[in-house]
Amino acid sequence: MTKPDWEAIESAYRAGVMSLREMGNKYNISEGAIRKRAKRDYWVRDLSEKIKSKSDDLVRKIEVRNKVRAESVLNDRILIEANAEVIANVKMEQRGDIKKAKGIANALFDELGSECVDIESFRKLGELLLSPDQNGKDKLNDIYMAVISMPERVKSIKALSETLKNLITLERQAYNIDDQPKGNSTDQLSDLMDKLSQEA
Repeated sequence: MTKPDWEAIESAYRAGVMSLREMGNKYNISEGAIRKRAKRDYWVRDLSEKIKSKSDDLVRKIEVRNKVRAESVLNDRILIEANAEVIANVKMEQRGDIKKAKGIANALFDELGSECVDIESFRKLGELLLSPDQNGKDKLNDIYMAVISMPERVKSIKALSETLKNLITLERQAYNIDDQPKGNSTDQLSDLMDKLSQEA
């Protein structure tokens, strides 16, 4: 049996690069024998190379992990900003539509107010424009008189008041004045615009 090259084994052991198993395979000797000889002769393994290698590996892993985290944070920020911009544009459109609808409602209120101030003049105008047919009827004038009548004016005031109340609610929601918005403001605004267009 070939005698172990203890000088080479000692050098390899002290270098601390190879494991005991690797040294055993290379020099054809058991791990136990190497360990026993090292203990007897007080061999000290230099593990600085292994420690350096391990630390370099850890540094690389940390760098990769930090890079991934940074990219993830960046992607999240881009996603948040993009969605926030879309929502902001929608809110600005809604605010503009609500403002426009309020303007129409207020204009109709002014028109109704002018009519109520001098209702007698409107009634006289209707009488002047009276143009009965051969049967003594004037359907257009009848409609005109019905429109300027008290019940019709009261009905218009109620409808406009309800419209304005809903618009103010929508406006408060659009400007985040209310803590708990109720319903879909876009649908409500669409309904109100339809209602106003029919009443105009």
